[in-house]
Amino acid sequence: MHPPLSSPTPLAEKSTLEEIRIRFDHDVERFSKLETGQQATVDAPLVLELIAKAAGSHLRNGDTLLDLGCGAGNMTLRIMQETGPLHCHLVDLSQPMLTRALDRATTAHAASVHVTQADLRTLEFEASQFDAVVAGAVLHHLRDDADWEHVFRQIRRWLKPGGRLYVADLITFEDPAIQKIMWDRYGDYLTGLGGPDYRDKVFAYIDKEDTPRSLPYQLNLCREVGFKSWEVLHRNSVFACYVAEG
Repeated sequence: MHPPLSSPTPLAEKSTLEEIRIRFDHDVERFSKLETGQQATVDAPLVLELIAKAAGSHLRNGDTLLDLGCGAGNMTLRIMQETGPLHCHLVDLSQPMLTRALDRATTAHAASVHVTQADLRTLEFEASQFDAVVAGAVLHHLRDDADWEHVFRQIRRWLKPGGRLYVADLITFEDPAIQKIMWDRYGDYLTGLGGPDYRDKVFAYIDKEDTPRSLPYQLNLCREVGFKSWEVLHRNSVFACYVAEG
């Protein structure tokens, strides 16, 4: 039986930002595979393509993109393959990740690249600054409801009128029975990749580091903070991606 996603680790005992930063500082190579994405994420290459194609339907050469939790820059790079050069603002906790993302975006001829090492909850940008914001596998590090509401309100404020938020992330299900079915399915996927030890390793750091929310929770939050519309682009097991328009 797979351990449940509903974690026995209390919120106050989750990983600190410093612990999360240290883990990602040592994991740059794993997050630098543009063709495959992060292996532990179900359908990572497909999600990357869907977000890039959707972003390419409204972004234009020279527009401004904010990549939250950019990692090694995969989302930004793939989007620019559809749009041409963008003015890129890259944010991550990990300086080694930012260094790699900066180098890759510069090599890909971004119109400009600005990097910020920070916790996304503390970010400050001008209102109506970005044509698009992308958040790939980062929102699950938010903790309580106040964190989630604050970040969503900030993103909505930073977007230009008609700008879009793209999210790809780990999600939960509000029905416990369905959650168990989907969590078991994800466990089987991980076991197929690397065996039971790999599955247990991934489950352990999710339990310790992450506090994901359901897709209905996030879409309702989009409505509450003022996004005008949203579409689910893909959903499989305990992963989903969606777009919300400001």
